[in-house]
Amino acid sequence: MSKHRNKFIAVIDKAMADGNKMEPEDLLFLYKQVLYPSTICSPETFKALESFEARNDDVFLAGYPKSGTNWVGQILTDLVTTSAKHTENFNSLEDDDNDELEEFPYLEVGDAEKYQRMENLPSRRVIFTHLLPNNLPASVFKREAKILLLIRNPKDVATSFYHFSNALSPLPSYKTFDDFFTDFMKGKMPWGSYFDYVFEWSKHADRKNIMTITYEELKENRALGVKQISEFFELHLSDEEIQGVVDRSSFEAMKENSTSTHGALGSVLFRKGSVSDWKNFFSEDHNQKMDMIFEERLSGTKLGERLKYGVYCKP
Repeated sequence: MSKHRNKFIAVIDKAMADGNKMEPEDLLFLYKQVLYPSTICSPETFKALESFEARNDDVFLAGYPKSGTNWVGQILTDLVTTSAKHTENFNSLEDDDNDELEEFPYLEVGDAEKYQRMENLPSRRVIFTHLLPNNLPASVFKREAKILLLIRNPKDVATSFYHFSNALSPLPSYKTFDDFFTDFMKGKMPWGSYFDYVFEWSKHADRKNIMTITYEELKENRALGVKQISEFFELHLSDEEIQGVVDRSSFEAMKENSTSTHGALGSVLFRKGSVSDWKNFFSEDHNQKMDMIFEERLSGTKLGERLKYGVYCKP
């Protein structure tokens, strides 16, 4: 696992401190009809992002918030780092503790000068994003950089997002799950509507440079999922190296190391890591409303089918 975590922790710590000082109505801002957290994103950054130049060998992870992107992001980073050990310049990179070789992994998070600094990062760059496909820089699709698309059933996403929002000062908090559910269903969430996200990415699901994986299938067979991800990005790891990544990516191992990898955010990110926790929070009314909107928006789409809604979202 990459040892360059200083900037990640620094960004989160600052966001937490800033969030504590802000009024609830100032925590989010609207940009191109989508809400974003004011403490870590800005209109200036989004404007600068338009000129970001992707590379053919960039490794992208795309996923809606609380779909498991931090978990899978660590898996992906571990795979790329392990693969890099076979390259000639790996030792020199490992010996270099220069923070200039580090950026916060989420593409849209940071200052407007971030993308200029990213030009100096060595390949292969591992980049995460919660953005809708039409809000990504044009170069990402033009260069056909490979993208791992992670999706998770909407009921567990909503449940996880509820706890996440209430635990983090940079995000609006909610007195009840019912209040949160209303906003979630209206798409009044950081990074926008879950249903818009899955619907829009479904239009790209057949691209040869995109691999879709679900949170649920990765939980059921992590070893197979890690192997498939490695093969998709052509990382050429041995069975022993693959198994090492599998062992290090168990929920227990990541939770235990969460303080060193994610700072104060660790205990929030790695809360349960389970499937079907939604059953502890969804009422019959919640289920009916979610089932109806899923049927209207996502039934029959590529990603809607991959989610196996009938398996994971029915009582």
